[in-house]
Amino acid sequence: MNSSRILPSLLLLLAGPAWAAPLAYVPNEKSGTVSVIDTSTDKVLRQIAAGRRPRGIAADPAGTRLFVTDAASNALLMIDTTSGAVVHSIALGKSPEGVGASADGRYVAVAVEESNSVTLIDARSGEVLADIPVRGKNPEHAVFSPDGRWLLVSAEEAEQVDVIDVAARRQSGSVAVGLRPRGMGFSPDGARAYVACELANAVYVVDMATLAAVARIPAGRNANGIAVHPNGRMVYVSNGIDASVMAIDTATNAVVATVAVGKRPWNMALTPDGARLYVANGRSNSVSVIDTAGAVKQPDIAVGELPWGVVIR
Repeated sequence: MNSSRILPSLLLLLAGPAWAAPLAYVPNEKSGTVSVIDTSTDKVLRQIAAGRRPRGIAADPAGTRLFVTDAASNALLMIDTTSGAVVHSIALGKSPEGVGASADGRYVAVAVEESNSVTLIDARSGEVLADIPVRGKNPEHAVFSPDGRWLLVSAEEAEQVDVIDVAARRQSGSVAVGLRPRGMGFSPDGARAYVACELANAVYVVDMATLAAVARIPAGRNANGIAVHPNGRMVYVSNGIDASVMAIDTATNAVVATVAVGKRPWNMALTPDGARLYVANGRSNSVSVIDTAGAVKQPDIAVGELPWGVVIR
């Protein structure tokens, strides 16, 4: 047999299938686990132990590590996605929640509720680089701009989004929005940010050049999670009380579709191609899957208790 044919085939086999679908990771706050979902089949492949109260979740660009906050131990867990082992446990302040990872893989940011701060961490070494105070009380989410220059922070007791200059490692400003800002997301070019404000039942559009809200889009009751389509043409918002997800056309800032999902939909994530949206339903212990082209819900996926959100890699 021709050895020149055997070697390439063997290398492809060892490398694994190039067509493998991305995986969805769902932290289950009451179960102490992360559910791993194969997005090609929508089947749960396994459960990863993740402390006693996992909440916020992010992943490195390659999908080799998860960053999960454990509110019970006040720590950020770095988890190897292949083995499921915790490779680092980083001590934080009390009640850490949302996690953001920079697109270049350099940084992780954690919103820490009781210290009213955001902790900036080296994503590779786990070293704590800075603990940055913010104006909002009980910060919940920390989201990097696509270029990594800015970090937006939302908080439960706030009527603004705090803006952190990542290089300077300090708050440089804030943007007035509605009461209790929650989930946030950037347009792919970083020019605009979208902020769900829970007690305003609205999504605010922020111009990042002027750091000002330029539009207010009515949403459902207890608007909270945000996901931005990779092409930037659509933004999705979850509505906790209404048990729905709305699709917003970014050209017109109009709601163009509303899809019923499970109870208390919370944080969400899109597949890299934008074809499917995965929604964590906190009170249904499930993940709803929405076909974005037709705005149609697919069968729900059972996960652990009190799923907090989703990250897909």
